[in-house]
Amino acid sequence: MKKVDEIAKMISREFPFSGRLTEIVPYGSGHINDTYRVTCQKEDHAVERYIIQRINTNIFKADELMENISGITEWMKKKIQADGGDPARETLNIVKTKDGAAYYQDEDGSCWRAYLFIERATSYNMVEKPDDFYQCGLAFGRFQQMLSDYPAGTLHEAIPDFHNTVKRFRDFKHAVEQDACGRRAAAAGEIRFVEEREEQAGVLCRMRESGELPVRVTHNDTKLNNIMIDDDTRKAICVIDLDTVMPGLAAYDYGDSIRFGASTALEDETDLSKVTCDMELFRLYTRGFLEGCAGRLTAKETEMLPMGAWMMTYECGMRFLADYLEGDVYFKIDYPSHNLDRARNQFKLVRDMEEKMGIMNQIVKGCM
Repeated sequence: MKKVDEIAKMISREFPFSGRLTEIVPYGSGHINDTYRVTCQKEDHAVERYIIQRINTNIFKADELMENISGITEWMKKKIQADGGDPARETLNIVKTKDGAAYYQDEDGSCWRAYLFIERATSYNMVEKPDDFYQCGLAFGRFQQMLSDYPAGTLHEAIPDFHNTVKRFRDFKHAVEQDACGRRAAAAGEIRFVEEREEQAGVLCRMRESGELPVRVTHNDTKLNNIMIDDDTRKAICVIDLDTVMPGLAAYDYGDSIRFGASTALEDETDLSKVTCDMELFRLYTRGFLEGCAGRLTAKETEMLPMGAWMMTYECGMRFLADYLEGDVYFKIDYPSHNLDRARNQFKLVRDMEEKMGIMNQIVKGCM
């Protein structure tokens, strides 16, 4: 990995940043890419700041990734300008290399990209007040609205079959049959829980295949910390971290936000009595999301949003459980049963959603 002084030389040589480079510091809490904030000072002493990242090419293909991001950000800029907004703050802005490329590949094979830094805005890791979750829903709804007419089929699949729950179930069954670490007996109840819901697990996949649910541009990491919130107004202004943008269903993005943000406990909480789906947070996010979508979703898509929340929670729990059975090869763990505890947590949330599905459906109807 390059040292900071080597990164500074590379930046000065390859990117057309304004002014004299005065600072490079690690930035953010992401675990996938290496991220730095770069500060430059111009001759008039004005400061320009940028984000520079080393793309994790163990996960992503840099050319396909940046083609996706370039396409959707340019599309959104036009929509934002047409609405009288500020495209410098309301979407990511790629700073191309001096050669006009969306990223630079160095002599070591590492791929680097740069964005304008969004000033006077913050991303939060946790909801500090209920309106934050409403703002999160509003931002991801607007994301759907702005890209509702984007040709989603032209996007590269950043992670193939990412939310193909039918394939995830097959992979899970394989993990159970192999029982590579001799853990199947310890997870017998959880395995049975997954298997009892096999038919329901394929609902969204079948509706996508039949065309009953349209394929959309989806973000696929719809957590609060991927929203920039204005420091002055406390309003959401921009969706960030577009690495997992690819074709999918609106219910995926909505559902994963609910799974993570409307739960009353962290996803590895072992006291399952603390784990429920908070209906007020559910209502706030749903209101924001549908307001942001501004009528772009079909009636069937809107109807299936609660199923999206159920599906994303079930799928996540199934993935935790499969990883536990395979020896914890994907998710990082802090202790041997960490993934099993995560699975139990998600399955408790699934049960709670099943009990509240009628209420969830009524909330969605009320927010339409």
